[in-house]
Amino acid sequence: MQQCFMFLAMVFTLAAQAQDSQSFYVRTKGNLPFLEYGTGDDRLGGAKMTYLDSNVLLKVIDSAATDYKVRLAQNFTAFIDKKSVVLQPAYKPAAQQLSSSFLINGDTAFDYAAIQLAEKLPYRSIQQINPARIVIDIFGVASNTNWITQRSTATEISNTYYEQAGDDVLRVIIELKHQQHWGYQVYYNGNRLTVKVKRQPQKLKLNKLLIAVDAGHGGDNSGATGVTTGILEKNYTLLIAKQLQAELLKNGAAVFMTRDKDTALSMEERVLAVRQANPGLLISIHLNSSSRDSIKGVSTYYRYTGFRPLSQAILKNMLRLNLAEFGNIGSFNFSLSGPTEYPNCLVEVAFLSNREDELKILDPAFHKLVAKKIVAGIKDWLKELDD
Repeated sequence: MQQCFMFLAMVFTLAAQAQDSQSFYVRTKGNLPFLEYGTGDDRLGGAKMTYLDSNVLLKVIDSAATDYKVRLAQNFTAFIDKKSVVLQPAYKPAAQQLSSSFLINGDTAFDYAAIQLAEKLPYRSIQQINPARIVIDIFGVASNTNWITQRSTATEISNTYYEQAGDDVLRVIIELKHQQHWGYQVYYNGNRLTVKVKRQPQKLKLNKLLIAVDAGHGGDNSGATGVTTGILEKNYTLLIAKQLQAELLKNGAAVFMTRDKDTALSMEERVLAVRQANPGLLISIHLNSSSRDSIKGVSTYYRYTGFRPLSQAILKNMLRLNLAEFGNIGSFNFSLSGPTEYPNCLVEVAFLSNREDELKILDPAFHKLVAKKIVAGIKDWLKELDD
């Protein structure tokens, strides 16, 4: 039996070596390149692993239709769209990539964890809770880090350390002062991988926050249609979003709208616009649809576990409108749920494919009630953090 395992291990090693002998290098390009775990696809696209900065080096080991298969580490591969990379035919890899020193500090607005590398290598981030931590896996690198400088100007990052999770995976653990994740952005400054960490607001009050509101669909993207009336999702998400804007302004919050008219906006345009606005949180308004007209109710969506409490608080308040519960859905692979820079929640208010829900969606008074319950959910979430 042991000889069999040794033989299989040798076969796998030889196969990997043969695959690597045909490899080549590429660098990411564009605003929001991302890695996927596999080649699977559905209406939301493949399961995303992480967004990457531009100019990140990737080793291609295979090709699959519109994607390249890339080797991130010895036992870790991923896929990336061929349109998101540019070939690097002259690149000569170093014998081994090594990390250098870390610097943890802060300025007047953010904390920063910076890891010095010799090359822009791929990475992924993971949110953890209880305790709240940001975990960064840097692929293709071995540690040569012999000190981590931590300065008192960092007020949200309470501690940073690392472990070598694999021969070529450096895991950086960033512990946070507060339980709630308020967001972070991972990018390169030169060859220094930087994690910009947002601090918890000093006052957890609605009138101290900028809130981004997204009305789903728009323009030539009409979304779902009403089962009896044929009304378009894009029109009613905008009506509800405007009521939410009014309710937030009434409560003293500042509001950034991704759209305030029937405008066609791509997911990339929305994500980049919200990133530039730098809100405290994002609420995206949608209306659901199903092939089964008996399915009805409200649901909230999040991708990262650190942002789940916001979606739970909003769902709890929405259920007070006597809507059926469709659920609180996590790991949601939607473009506006993907950014890590701010807590975000997508609200599917009700089902246009259900006659009972459609009647509610048609009612302007219902739009105002939805806005009030979403705001009540945000307030409850903030109050829970302040207790």
